[in-house]
Order: sequence, then C-alpha cells, then structure tokens
Amino acid sequence: MNELWQTMWHTWATGGWVMIAMVVLSLITYASAAHVLLSARHAGITKANDVVIRNWVAKPDVAPKKLRELIRYTQDEIHSLKDIEGRFREVEATKVLDLDRRITFLNVLVISAPLFGLLGTVLGMLLTFKAIGIGGSSASEIIAKGISEALVATQTGMMIAVPGLVMASIAKRWRNEFVAFLARLESTTLRHYRPEFRGMTRFFTRPGTETGTTPPTTTTANPATAPA
Repeated sequence: MNELWQTMWHTWATGGWVMIAMVVLSLITYASAAHVLLSARHAGITKANDVVIRNWVAKPDVAPKKLRELIRYTQDEIHSLKDIEGRFREVEATKVLDLDRRITFLNVLVISAPLFGLLGTVLGMLLTFKAIGIGGSSASEIIAKGISEALVATQTGMMIAVPGLVMASIAKRWRNEFVAFLARLESTTLRHYRPEFRGMTRFFTRPGTETGTTPPTTTTANPATAPA
C-alpha cells in the first residue's frame, strides 16, 4: 500500500500544475458518469417480455415502482388514442432528452481529459527546449524533468479518458434499450385501449380526396341514350 501511495505521489509531483486540473476533471467526469448510469439503468424493466408488459399496462399497481408512475401518467384522464401518444411524447421529451444531455456532457468531459494531457505534454516539451537553449550543468536535470512532465501528463489523460469512455458507451446502450422499451410500452398501451376508443391513432386518406369525405363519383352518359 505504501508503494502505491508513493507511486501516486511521484506521478502527482512530476506531472506539473496540469495535474491539478486533471484531478478535478476526473472527479467531475466519474461523478457525472455514475449519475448517468444510475439514470439510464432500468434493470428488470427493459428486459420484460410482451406478456409482462401487457400485465403492467392492464394493472399498473403490479408494475415496478420505477415504472408505476409512468404508466399511470400515460393512462390517467385520456379521451382518445392521440392523448396516449401525446403522453408518451412528453415522457420522451422529459426522460430521454434529459438523458441525452447528460450523456453529451459526459462525452465532452471524456474528450477533455486527453486534451489536458496534451497540454501537459506541450508544457513539458517547452521546458525541455528551454533547458536545451540555456545549457549548463543543470540542463540535463531540467530536460529530464520536462520529459517526465510531458509523459506523465499524457499517461494520466489517457487513464482518465478510457474508463470514462467505457462508462459513456454503457450509458448510451442502456439509453437505447430504454427508448426501445418505451416504444414497446406505447404500442401495448395503444392496443389495450383501442377497443375502448374504437379507432385507429391516425386517419389516412386516398390521394385526391379530402379528409373525412369520399371521392366524388362521375357518371358518363351513354352515347345511345344521349339527346341529339
């Protein structure tokens, strides 16, 4: 354990002032990743089969607690199938879009880690070139410090970015599974209430006709009976 702490302290000391920013960035990145994963994870819900989903729609009280309020919201005080569709669009706008914003922010944080590492690399190389230009007996020590700072900063940036990238990928996959589940839940809800409202969710018209009307019929006069 002592060797581990010594290694961490040595990395911190040789990385330069960029290490302070990278530590802060890593804390924000992993905290955001944990929050996104908790928001996107719906264990036992997205894997449900059609029979279970139909049972949840018919009896919202037996649905999981995390899903119960959502089902009730899509069913309370509805007067048509279009109302159900509108409720599901509202659910997507609140839950899915908010999750997308969090995943986007997490991706920005993950991308920032290697950039901070690159900044440390540039600063370390500048220090190295400065020592080469100055020369003297202490030049070798400054060169070694600059190269060490450059390599440590690059290494730390990659170490922060790789786990964050993995967590962002997992969150995105869970987000897609939740969107697919919402589509299945909406389809099941519409099928459940369609007999009650007696209709389809959308009205289609044939080309050349107006909504709610039938195409006019035209008659052609018989040449044999037409008046001269």
